[in-house]
Amino acid sequence: MKLFRADRFPRLIKVTSARWQRRIIFLLGGITVGAVAVALALLADQAQAHFAMLLHKWRYASLLVTPAGFALSVYLTNRYFQNSQGSGIPQAIAARELRDQSARGRLVSIRIAVGKVLLTLLGLLCGASVGREGPTVQVGASIMFAIGRLSPRRQPGLILAGAAAGVAAAFNTPLAGIVFGIEEMSRKFETRTNSLIIASVITAGLTSLALVGNYAYFGSTPTMLRGGLDWLAVPVCGVVGGLAGGLFSRILIVVARGLPGSIGTWIKGHRIAFATLCGLAVALCGLASGDAIYGTGYEQVKAALENGAPLRMDFGLLKFAATTFSAISGIPGGIFAPSLAVGAGLGANIAPFFPSAPFEAVMLLGMVAYFAGVVQAPITAFVIVTEMTENHAMVIPLMAASLIAYMASRLVCPEGVYHALAKGFLQQNGGAATTH
Repeated sequence: MKLFRADRFPRLIKVTSARWQRRIIFLLGGITVGAVAVALALLADQAQAHFAMLLHKWRYASLLVTPAGFALSVYLTNRYFQNSQGSGIPQAIAARELRDQSARGRLVSIRIAVGKVLLTLLGLLCGASVGREGPTVQVGASIMFAIGRLSPRRQPGLILAGAAAGVAAAFNTPLAGIVFGIEEMSRKFETRTNSLIIASVITAGLTSLALVGNYAYFGSTPTMLRGGLDWLAVPVCGVVGGLAGGLFSRILIVVARGLPGSIGTWIKGHRIAFATLCGLAVALCGLASGDAIYGTGYEQVKAALENGAPLRMDFGLLKFAATTFSAISGIPGGIFAPSLAVGAGLGANIAPFFPSAPFEAVMLLGMVAYFAGVVQAPITAFVIVTEMTENHAMVIPLMAASLIAYMASRLVCPEGVYHALAKGFLQQNGGAATTH
C-alpha cells in the first residue's frame, strides 16, 4: 500500500499543479480583459466627445472627416491589421473552431487586439455608427489566447472565456457574458470548461467594478407593462424588430460573401473607395438625423429611458442605415450597442400605437426584439437588456418578444450573422466551414 501511494504521489502533484496553472491562467486573463475593456470604454467615450465637439464647431465637417476616416481605417486594416475588420465576434468563433495554433493566431493575437482597439477608436472619432462591445470580444479572446501560450497544454477554452469576459466587462453584465459564451460562442454546455468561463467572467467583472464602480449601462428603468392591450406591444415589437434585425443580418452576410455581377467585382477590387462611399452615406444620415446617429447611440437611448427624452421619429430608420453602411464598409467596429439603439428607435415608432403602455417599456421591447433579430441569440438578448437597465419587472415580456423576434428573423435570414460570417474566416484559414 505504501508503494502504491509513493508511486502515485509525484503524479498527483503534477496533476494538481496543472489544474492550478489552468485556473491561474483563466483568472489572470479575466483581470487583464476587464482592465482593457474599461480602458476601451473610457477612450471610446472620449473619441465620441471629440467628434461631437468638431460638429459643434462646424456641422458639415462630417462630410469630409467621416469618409476620410473610413478610408484610412480600411487601409490600415488591410495593410497592418488583417482580420480585425467588423465586430470581431465571427473571428473569435472561427478561431475556436480551428485546431491549428498558427491559424488561430491569425484571427486572435495581441497585434490584432492592438489594431482592433485603435481602429475602433478611429471609427468612433470619425462618426461611424459602431460599438465597442464586439471588438472587446475579439480583444478578450486575443488576450486569453496570448496568455494561454504560456501554458504547455494550450487551453482550448481560453478563447471562449476571453470572449465571455469581454461581453461581461464591456456592458457590466456578468450574467449576459456567461450566457453569450454558452449560447452564441459555443452553443453547447460543457461543465468543466464553463466553470472556468464563469471564473473568468467574475474576475473581469470585479476588475471593472474596482476601476469604474457598479453601474447599469442604460441606467435604471423601473417601467413595466400594466396589462390588457399593453401586452399586444410584445408580439408587434417582436415581429417588427425580428424582421428588421434579420434584414440587417442578411445584408451583412450577402455583402461579406460578395455581391453578384459587376458591383461585387468593383467592391472587391476597390475596398478603400467603397469604404469612402459608405462613410459619405453615414455622414448624410447624420446630417438628416440632426447629428443623432453617430457613434454607439448610447447617450440618446439612455436619455430616453431614464429621463423620457424623445427620440426623433426617423432615428431608428437612419440609425439602421448608418449602422448598415458602417458594418459593410469593412472598418473595425461592433454592432451590439448600435443595434440596441436601432431597436429603441423602432420601439419609439411603435409606442404611439399603444398609448396606454409606458413609452419606455415599448422601447425596451423594441431593443430586445431587434437585437435578438440581429444576433439570433434570444436568451442573450433578453438577459443583456435586463441587466443593462436593471429592470426585472419586464423579464417575461422581454423573453416573449425576444423569442418571437428570433423566429421572425429566421424567416429573413436562416442563419445567425456571427456564425455565417465565421464560415468565411474558417475558409480563409484552412478550417472546415461548419459551425455548431
